[in-house]
Amino acid sequence: MKKSLKITAAVVFLAALVWSLVVLYQKSFPPPAAVALESPSRALIARKAVATGSILPRKEVDIKPRISGIVQEILVRPGDTVKAGDVLARIKVVPNMASLREAELRLRNAELSLEDARREETRVKKLFETGVVPDRELQAGSLRLARAKDEQAAAEDGLRIIRDGMSGKTGDPSNTTIRSTIAGMVLSVPVTEGRSVTETNTFSEGTTIATVADMSRLMFVGKIDEADVGRLKEGMEMTLSVGALGSARFAAQLERIAPKGVEERGSMQFEIRAAFEQKEGTFIRAGYSATAEIVLDKREDALSVPEALLQFKDGKPYVEVEKEPGVFEKRGIETGLSDGIRVEVVSGLAESDRIRPPEAGKI
Repeated sequence: MKKSLKITAAVVFLAALVWSLVVLYQKSFPPPAAVALESPSRALIARKAVATGSILPRKEVDIKPRISGIVQEILVRPGDTVKAGDVLARIKVVPNMASLREAELRLRNAELSLEDARREETRVKKLFETGVVPDRELQAGSLRLARAKDEQAAAEDGLRIIRDGMSGKTGDPSNTTIRSTIAGMVLSVPVTEGRSVTETNTFSEGTTIATVADMSRLMFVGKIDEADVGRLKEGMEMTLSVGALGSARFAAQLERIAPKGVEERGSMQFEIRAAFEQKEGTFIRAGYSATAEIVLDKREDALSVPEALLQFKDGKPYVEVEKEPGVFEKRGIETGLSDGIRVEVVSGLAESDRIRPPEAGKI
């Protein structure tokens, strides 16, 4: 009897031990997390090209002097609004010594010629009064005097232009007064008072006194990769995002595509330009960085799924569709347009289907 009780107790003890081990083993593995299934849905799928660039004025002019000298006075600052003809700065002429000496010599010769012509005209006039010379001699003397006066005046004016930078005939200091050639805003004044500047001519670009731009007419100038440029057409709608203005968006229209690309970082980039209108109350500064989105193709109300749900076998896409709770089948599908996040489903799925993410099937 005692032996039977011992055997029974041992069996009960072993059974309890086994049960405890099983429970502990099961607890060491957490229960599988519930898998969130997804269904196809209707959405707008749009393929976009992105171009990066900046906002620039359509009309921007570098104002340069027509004579070399020293900046005597600057009358504007960046941000000032000017009209065409407004004075921006004044220059004090520093004459070229060789040109100055040549002009002085020309004036001296002209004065000597004028004195000689006056003496000759006086002599001929006296001879004419006594009847010694005919009328044509008197006229010739008067003509020589008039020419000598003109030459002396021209030489004197030439000297004044070289020495003072202005004509003596009108007193117009146009060469020493720098005026804006367009109406707009002063973007920059890269010179300071007292600095030497050079004139613009055939051999030199000259020194820029100020840069003026019409800020009422702006454009987007950017670059786009060769992979997308073939799909672009002039007149396509664009959306501009200007980083400095936060969430502000501007409607734009593509108006130019460069016929030649430039290699940058191993790929060909093509310049594009787009017109856009500023929003009232929004001031856009020249040089703001901007991003342009161009819709290349789109599908309205397209049946779509997240691209993350797709799996591939032999290059063909498929998804895992629930047949019944906990049971899934692999179903091949035909895809269409993708925006990089969602992809259009042309055939193979219905809105009622429930799809398991690829990661869930590998648990």
